[in-house]
Amino acid sequence: MSIELVYETHAITTDNEAGVATGWLPGRLSAAGRASAAELGVRRRHDGIDIVYVSDLERALETARIAFGDAPMSMVIDARLRECNYGRMNGMPRAQLDLERRGHLEAPWPDGESYRDVVARTADVLEEIAARWDGSRVLLIAHSANHWAIEHLLLRRDLRDVVAAGMTWQAGWEYVLPTGWRRPREATS
Repeated sequence: MSIELVYETHAITTDNEAGVATGWLPGRLSAAGRASAAELGVRRRHDGIDIVYVSDLERALETARIAFGDAPMSMVIDARLRECNYGRMNGMPRAQLDLERRGHLEAPWPDGESYRDVVARTADVLEEIAARWDGSRVLLIAHSANHWAIEHLLLRRDLRDVVAAGMTWQAGWEYVLPTGWRRPREATS
């Protein structure tokens, strides 16, 4: 069998609107973000979701609380679903991130991590889901770097290409995660 994996990014933050790359800083949803999180709840609440995995960063948690706060579904709060840690560069201008991110596929940000590190963390989560949720519909609420990792791991898209392309928001992505899925050898930590 397999798992239906649904991926949603956290809703719009005040940092997004201000052109700031939040990284591992908590971030807060803007008014537009709170409205978008409520729309996520309407869109996914009766979508057959069995469990929600959510990043432990505040902007993702706030998205999940607004979307599903009163819904009777289980949530797993998971630090492995955090955005890339830009280290000393957390909170940098988004324009700087866009210029420099391709240089951090393998090389960590100063006192941070690389996008390859995010792939390894995300692969850990996918392996756990593949081992525990056979036949289920699982929702992940996380960040752009995790989305790139999923595109790389499940669709075998070149990591360099997905990171270079950046993130274009849409109302969720859906993937098939085979039961017992194991990370490719190159995605080990």
